[in-house]
Parts: sequence; structure tokens; C-alpha cells
Amino acid sequence: MPKPITPLLAADIIIELTDFPDRPIVLIERANPPYGWAIPGGFVDLGEIVEQAAVREAQEEVNLDVRLIALLGIYSDPSRDARGHTVTAVYVAEAAGTPVAADDAKNCRLFRLNELPELLAFDHAQVLADYKKYRETGQVTPLHNNPVRVSDIPERLVIH
Repeated sequence: MPKPITPLLAADIIIELTDFPDRPIVLIERANPPYGWAIPGGFVDLGEIVEQAAVREAQEEVNLDVRLIALLGIYSDPSRDARGHTVTAVYVAEAAGTPVAADDAKNCRLFRLNELPELLAFDHAQVLADYKKYRETGQVTPLHNNPVRVSDIPERLVIH
């Protein structure tokens, strides 16, 4: 059987800083394309579980030790990353301390949810809108309102 061609897998972390008023979140300014502000994160390494990747990426990009508190959602729209089809697991995490930009983060800043930057990379505007709902309600991202029917799946993907 040929090896399947699948999307890349990433982990992103919305980091709430617990030692600041209103628990602002950390965003990074990307040093590499696509440019803009983004949620810290990156690709899962071979042999690594996704949660480990999230914690590692937080340490590498903003020098924070995080505690994961929730899986906000899985984002898999093939157009979410112009570099190619990438699926990301987005976690909510807590940390204390002062973030420091490193790795492929050119800069990092703290943002309150009502003061987010306009230029966000990837699909992070949607992710952060879902996160705002999470902060308001405690509910993680609902399943998308576009149910897939077997008749929608191309014949080559249907298992008989």
C-alpha cells in the first residue's frame, strides 16, 4: 500500500498570562512568511505528541513554561495556510512571567482581547474569535456547521 499524502500537523498555543490584570494573551510577530501577528506555535516533530509540541513551541518562541488547560479546537481548512495544507490543534494555556521573542518570532507582545492587531497570519482571526467565545462561555469551539455526507466524499476516498 502506498504511503498516504496527508496535511502537515501543527500545535498552536493561546497563552494567558496569569500574573497580569485581565489575563492578556501573547502573540508573536512572525519573522518569516506569512508575515503578521500570530498565535505562538509550530509543527509537531516526528515521535512527539501534540501536547508536547505545544509546550515546546511556547518555550521556543516566547520562552514561557506553560500549563495546558484546554483544547480549543482543531482547524483544518486547506486554505488556512498559504504554504500548504496544515492542520493545527489549538490549545489554551496559562503561564506567568515575561515573554521573550525567540526562534522564528521577530517580536512578541501582550494583547487584551479588545485590542488585537489587525494583521493576523493564517486563520488566527477566526481562532481568536473562537477563543473570545471560550473566554465568555467556557465552551470550546463547536463543530463546523457544514456536515459532511458520504456522497460529498470523492469516490477515491470512500472505503468499500
